[in-house]
Amino acid sequence: MLERSRLHAIVDAFSGCRVVLYGDLVLDRFVLGAPKRISREAPVIILRFEGQRDLPGGGANALANIASLGGTPLPVGVVGDDEPGQALLASLRARGIDVGSILIAPGFRTVTKVRVVAGGPSSLKHQVARYDIEDRLAANDRRLRRVLATLATVGAQAAAAAVSDYGYGTVGRAGITALRAAMPAGAPMIVDSRFALASLVGVDGATPNLEELVAAAGRELLTDNDVASAAEALRRSMGCRFLIATRGSQGSTLVAEGQAAVHLPVYGSDQVADVTGAGDTVLAASALAMAAGASPLEAATLANLAGGIVVTKLGTATASPAELHRAIDSAPFLHD
Repeated sequence: MLERSRLHAIVDAFSGCRVVLYGDLVLDRFVLGAPKRISREAPVIILRFEGQRDLPGGGANALANIASLGGTPLPVGVVGDDEPGQALLASLRARGIDVGSILIAPGFRTVTKVRVVAGGPSSLKHQVARYDIEDRLAANDRRLRRVLATLATVGAQAAAAAVSDYGYGTVGRAGITALRAAMPAGAPMIVDSRFALASLVGVDGATPNLEELVAAAGRELLTDNDVASAAEALRRSMGCRFLIATRGSQGSTLVAEGQAAVHLPVYGSDQVADVTGAGDTVLAASALAMAAGASPLEAATLANLAGGIVVTKLGTATASPAELHRAIDSAPFLHD
């Protein structure tokens, strides 16, 4: 049984918990505009530029969520010595995050996702185009040796670790091994991987979304039982203690070693404003909860609530302890 008082106590314990974030750091850049007219050059809308917002994305969004929820994030990742890299570091510093352990790599292009967002003065703005600036570290890149050295130093300071793999080369088996060796005994490690989840063994938990779970299962997952069986199969193949499968408007499903699957209903409305970065929030909240002494079910529940909070916000967003406390009080599936 999930009791509100216990969940409130865990959120209160977030404060100061040190969590390593090892992963691909991304800049989410939003270019804002208002429709002006149809171009005479091509059948496209001309926008009048109104502004630009630079936000942490990918693993950097998980960092921002750890900080916004009251934890102390310890970042290990790579940015380029370029303008987007400086913008990302500035955005993290503005959130009180120490970026001293992030490698600034000459010649590396900071991964940047540029979204063009448009709307009138009395209407919601919507994404009308997106382009990605991408770079990838090869497995034999000498700069990865510096990342491994940083993991060995930072890992010893952590109560938990969150691994965010977006496929840009920062995350690998060697990094997970180095981080595990450096972390205190019993400190949990949770991974979220876009493309290589099944290969990242040696972790305690994982947070795939439904699309990633379908890819791992190699079949459609139409029912709760389908999701639970696929999640359990993936958990066993990874050798991890628990797995939280996020399912959008269907909530999430937890499978844990030696326990029956638990299906958690979606928190709030199933009509979302923006799912950008929701998986990063789930990763951050679950790792922080485990650092604060939560069970896998308690961590999955708090992650489910945090994800439900951020999808009501436009753009890459974070959740706060106050919002999480309100969600605990109002969630109908919890008990007093």
